[in-house]
Amino acid sequence: MMQTSNSPASSFRHTIMPSLPQLLSGRILHFAKLSATSSYESHSTKQVKFPKKISRKTGSPPRNTQNLNLEVSPHRAVSAVRLMRIELGGAFADLLNEQGKGSGENEMGYVERTLGFRTRHLEDRDLRLVTEVVGGTIRWRRYLDHLILSLCHDESTFRSMEPLLLQILRIGFYEITKLDMPSYAVVDENVRLAKVALRPGAGNLVNGILRKLIVLKESDSLPAVKVDGDDRQQARGLATLYSHPVWMVRRWTKYFGWDEAIKLMTWNNSSPSFSLRANTGKGLTGADLVSRLKMLKVPHEPSLYLDDFVRIKTGMQNVIQAGLLKEGFCAVQDESAGLVVSIVDPQPGENIIDCCAAPGGKTLFMASCLNGQGTLFAVDINEGRLRILKETAKLHQVIDVISTIHADLRTFSTDKVVEWDKVLLDAPCSGLGVLSKRADLRWNRKQEDMEQLKHLQDELLDSASRLVKPGGVLIYSTCSIDPEENEERIEDFLLSHPEFDIDPVNRYVPEDFVTTRGFYMSNPVKHELDGAFAARLVRSQ
Repeated sequence: MMQTSNSPASSFRHTIMPSLPQLLSGRILHFAKLSATSSYESHSTKQVKFPKKISRKTGSPPRNTQNLNLEVSPHRAVSAVRLMRIELGGAFADLLNEQGKGSGENEMGYVERTLGFRTRHLEDRDLRLVTEVVGGTIRWRRYLDHLILSLCHDESTFRSMEPLLLQILRIGFYEITKLDMPSYAVVDENVRLAKVALRPGAGNLVNGILRKLIVLKESDSLPAVKVDGDDRQQARGLATLYSHPVWMVRRWTKYFGWDEAIKLMTWNNSSPSFSLRANTGKGLTGADLVSRLKMLKVPHEPSLYLDDFVRIKTGMQNVIQAGLLKEGFCAVQDESAGLVVSIVDPQPGENIIDCCAAPGGKTLFMASCLNGQGTLFAVDINEGRLRILKETAKLHQVIDVISTIHADLRTFSTDKVVEWDKVLLDAPCSGLGVLSKRADLRWNRKQEDMEQLKHLQDELLDSASRLVKPGGVLIYSTCSIDPEENEERIEDFLLSHPEFDIDPVNRYVPEDFVTTRGFYMSNPVKHELDGAFAARLVRSQ
């Protein structure tokens, strides 16, 4: 029987709650239940409450030197707590917050409130390790659990394992099997964390299991994953081997075939690169952004597809800490999203509406293209996110052309008779095209979500179409690779809306992104970008 502990960490229970990352521009909908009459904003989940509140004045907990523990690895303590917050408390998986140098202090505050002690200050190297360990551990969770279960004495030991202990083991297994960190350091530091945060017996358990893992890895005899049998059994094997939900594997093998599904899962498990867009609203260019990145010694390369976009693989913490995002010098935006704006083709003087605008990445990019001439209405059901969009628009100096509207598109479109030149519906979607960046999304998305999403997308597409003037343009986009959310939604829409015709996108994006039907499709494996889709439809005069 496992021992209990009176530490704050012992109050957690091994249940999974959904989480939503916040940066990046895709409309990814997560819900517990959605009906035709419900709101389509992201539903929040009840979060685990942590003891001791953060000081309102400082934004961080008061220091208590008596709780300082210099023996515990800082990045492992922070990673373990963050993983628990993601799995149990609905926290965000990404660490690309804009709090810059204060982010390490905030993370350490969570450690103290959860585990009852602090470690030494987080340095830049520690923050990079936290990003790597948290993201990798989440991505590989199913495979890591397969290994841990295989090395436990019995299944009940694994099933009854308390959350913090399980996270510590996952971290150790990830560091040994995927990062090839020195085995002695991984064992020593994870054992110490378990002993200090839980109890000596927990440390002994971690020690025994990690040492078993090392022996098996060094002899190249890690527990194998069977990928044989019928299609369902093979899908289960691939789901474990590549650490994805079974339903996703079955869906992708159905639509893309086995080889492409494996390539897609491999991409999703890779460390993502990020793209930065220079803020042309401030008169800045891609060359200006490159110059700043060179000063910061951040490795970078220009976009192959878009002016003023720059891609970086590492160094995002440097960009954040230098204040480039806070200053409005640039924005984090994937090129796949930028290409959707190319398809909208916003021109100075036009009257444009972004129907599901928050968090505003495409809104801001379109506004910068207007050069201060024209109007851009940003509609969203989430008032708080609209306020953030408005503040960001001020920072980017494009607020003069943006008007925010707090409304449900489905009612807004029936109340308004104004018709716009261009209407963008960047629809709430599954986010299956951005699983490389959104590490926890694969575990939060459920198969039953897809039917509800399709119904919602149809409603929103119908509503958006009412806002298009004769001769105007409707653009439907998602950050999904799923045909049922993309091509099938457009085909169904056209059957019931004969006044719209497909306007092929090959005039706006490279031919490599254009489908046989004239739609835009970004393929993560083929283009090394997030997966995305867009259709450009013209309303008859």
